[in-house]
Amino acid sequence: MSAPVETESGPVEGISGRDRSITVYRGIPYAAPPVGPLRWRPPEPPARNPEVLKAGAFAPMCPQSPRDASRAGIDLPMSEDCLYLNVWTPSDAARRGPLPVLVWVYGGGFRAGTGAHPRYDGEGLARHGLVVVTFNYRLGAFGFLATPELSAESEHGGSGNYGLLDSIALLRWVRDNIAAFGGDPGRVTVAGQSAGAGTVNFLAMSPLAKGLFHRAIAQSHTRYARDPELRYLATSYRTLADAEKSGETYAREHGARSLADLRALPWPKLVDGRPAFDEQVDSGGAGKPPMFRPVVDGWVLPHGYDETYAAGLQNDVAYLTGNNLHESGAVPESVFAEHRARPVAVPGAPPVHVTLESFTTAARRKFGPMAEEFLRLYPAGTDDEAARASNAAVHDNSRISTYLWGTQWTARATRPVYTYFWTHPSPALGQQPRRASHSSEIEFVFDNLDPGSAPWTEEDHRVAAVVSAYWANFAATGDPNGPGLPHWPAYSPHAPAVMELGAHFAPVPIADPARLDFWRRFFATQQPW
Repeated sequence: MSAPVETESGPVEGISGRDRSITVYRGIPYAAPPVGPLRWRPPEPPARNPEVLKAGAFAPMCPQSPRDASRAGIDLPMSEDCLYLNVWTPSDAARRGPLPVLVWVYGGGFRAGTGAHPRYDGEGLARHGLVVVTFNYRLGAFGFLATPELSAESEHGGSGNYGLLDSIALLRWVRDNIAAFGGDPGRVTVAGQSAGAGTVNFLAMSPLAKGLFHRAIAQSHTRYARDPELRYLATSYRTLADAEKSGETYAREHGARSLADLRALPWPKLVDGRPAFDEQVDSGGAGKPPMFRPVVDGWVLPHGYDETYAAGLQNDVAYLTGNNLHESGAVPESVFAEHRARPVAVPGAPPVHVTLESFTTAARRKFGPMAEEFLRLYPAGTDDEAARASNAAVHDNSRISTYLWGTQWTARATRPVYTYFWTHPSPALGQQPRRASHSSEIEFVFDNLDPGSAPWTEEDHRVAAVVSAYWANFAATGDPNGPGLPHWPAYSPHAPAVMELGAHFAPVPIADPARLDFWRRFFATQQPW
């Protein structure tokens, strides 16, 4: 056990990591349990416990579908009393001076996840000289329910962002307590993947988070405000009116006629077995966002993306962001036949087009009067050609969209931006064949290639060493570059390129000029989000 560390909730005692040069603290409260009358309220500070907390065990997960939890392979109990954090820090951090801090926000569509997942083990990054923090935030209805009654009882006149408010409370805890763990409260990076990246993007727009972090890492997806895919990916938000309307429906479906009824329900009654999707959102395709997600409420999120960026209201932080080769509907060629034989339509997820018919039908639905031009730029006459063309279009869409986001962001922000495209196939999560799919970069970022979790190769370890060094450097200085690493140029609106990470480490064009021009013109026809 380590010597006790003082926090606002009392002294805590950590344990040695697998590497004894790292000390781990698990299950530290950063907010009061959001139970009883505190359900659907902003998080309150934790009570102080004068006894030393033996911080050796992870706290329960926040309530979520047991189906989602079992798919993630997490063997932890669930409880509404779930607002806890975990810290990994070098054991000699106090002697080395204040170290940069990386706060990780898990993904899971705002409905699933935990900061205790083995993928987010912070030991590898801590060996790079970081203090790593993971935490739990409220999910699903517990984190994002909005109703007229909830808005009326709020002094700010809004509701639905309790999960985001948890993240902000966590950042306040870091500001006030992380120095005791050897961390520098003046060098805090917020990083996350998928819904975690969505949270990062929302925190970058929230005035409540201003000054609480200095750099942002958003791993899938940061998108242009006119990209229709922004509306259903983990970056999607709701208006307050829409969120309140869906919240009223949710209350009726659960037999509650009032907010008091809702608060009186046992929490398992509020966990639905299957995720709900917002069918009202037009994303130009079959993709739909989760029903419970952040809300532009006028307080936590005063405005949407386009209005925020146009007025320069975002928090001026350094940014590192990108997308992956096999996500958003793109899949390896080796699985084309498998997808045709057993088509899988995952509710809410981007469709995979591996036949000529589905590719052309989707193109005409999404692009309307520009569909024929799109099909000339991405030609196909067979199923295989259509599947390859679909992959190419998905890649161009994501890279161009992030590039155009950068033109919006940097027009009013001064800190540097770095963009990437992840291409290294991973064996993690039982993916066969290996693929650079959604979330596949996580183990590499954390330098966490656990020998028992997948058949890692020497090449995997080499890639992990480079990628984790980039992330650690960015957290330390706002620049991923460092000695011995391939140079990663900063984003420039005048150079439509992106840094490839994985199969190669070098800048590549985002798309050929004709396709770039097409996507620019298509996005110009779309409503800003």
